[in-house]
Amino acid sequence: MRDKQLYSQILGIESPWFVSEVELSLQDQQVRVFIEHNGKKACKCSVCDKPCSGYDHITQKWRHLDTCQFQTILVARVPRTQCPEHKVLAINVPWAESDSRYTALFEALVIDWLKEATTKAVARQMKLGWNAIDGIQQRAVKRGLARRDAKPPKRIAVDETSFQKHHEYVTVVTDHDQGVVIHVSDDRKSDSLNEYFDTLPYDHKEGIECVTMDMSKAYIKSVSENVPDADQKIAFDKFHVAQSLGKAVNKVRIEENKALVNQGVELLKGTRYDWLTNPENMSEEQWDNFEPLRNSTLKTARAWAIRQMAMSLWNYKSRAWAIKAWKRWLCWAQRCRLEPIKEVARTVKEHLWGIINAIVLEANNGRAEGVNSKIQSLKNRACGFRNRERYKTAIYFHLGGLDLYPTGVRR
Repeated sequence: MRDKQLYSQILGIESPWFVSEVELSLQDQQVRVFIEHNGKKACKCSVCDKPCSGYDHITQKWRHLDTCQFQTILVARVPRTQCPEHKVLAINVPWAESDSRYTALFEALVIDWLKEATTKAVARQMKLGWNAIDGIQQRAVKRGLARRDAKPPKRIAVDETSFQKHHEYVTVVTDHDQGVVIHVSDDRKSDSLNEYFDTLPYDHKEGIECVTMDMSKAYIKSVSENVPDADQKIAFDKFHVAQSLGKAVNKVRIEENKALVNQGVELLKGTRYDWLTNPENMSEEQWDNFEPLRNSTLKTARAWAIRQMAMSLWNYKSRAWAIKAWKRWLCWAQRCRLEPIKEVARTVKEHLWGIINAIVLEANNGRAEGVNSKIQSLKNRACGFRNRERYKTAIYFHLGGLDLYPTGVRR
């Protein structure tokens, strides 16, 4: 098989295009494949796809998959059309997208690599500049977002994640059922979440069944202004209540430990993780060793018991019974004479309506927290992001569940 026939077949070149020449340059370590258009078939405008008169030709180059150890460069004389509406434009070529200087198969390979390694590592592997690889990633995300199904999610989770130090954040909206990121916006203000809701028509907002979040006033305000019947749909996640109570128990332990150490008693020394570990995650031996402490008259033991009682109240199905149980817990917590616990109780009382919603709707922010953890892993792997837009692009690329590949290429 001759070289021109070989490259025509492996590149999928068909009429009106044909391979006119193949050139090997040992000095440049390149294989150059020259492609021509036979000019017999009417060309179409690359924007409106209407047949147009020819104008001239321009020479363009694309990087393709390597041939053995040699870089493969496609060189084509591309016709330009004169469209009455869009003026003079080069026609589309079948092996690459119009805004790229890399073939579709080459971009697909880079996308596969980017899923496994950092931009810097991929740039080194492909012998390209950092900006070239970043450009391929940005085009992939742009494609994926344009192809995304317009059908809105019924249950969403809202969370914040840090961008850099000095309290810089982005707001991340996750499809609770699919576990994919559907929107990322700057900061953690009401307007940050409004930016997502502004993309939805009213019937889509009305179709939202549940919004899980922490007790952020900014997010509560945004959902209340945008989602009909928000007071029945906002759900405050169990994780954040457990986290607040865990911190309160630890504060009680620290204060009590200081007082005991001053008396020469080291009963609480080194017990921090005993109080903070979920009993379900304790081994039988750990639970037995922990028994004397949890059954003691220590203030920390009382705080721990109050926390465990709260964690047992998430299994109700009835709104009325759930409210009744939480009100009993609030009476206990507010009268316990442990200020850290009382402080959390005041917060719970103020946001009890959202906690009850979470119980009745069986909602939790677990997937959003999992996504947040993956985002932090991305940030650590990249050693941080200086550019906020690139940070958002990376989140969409890895966690957006997008169809990233060029047209005609599927993985």
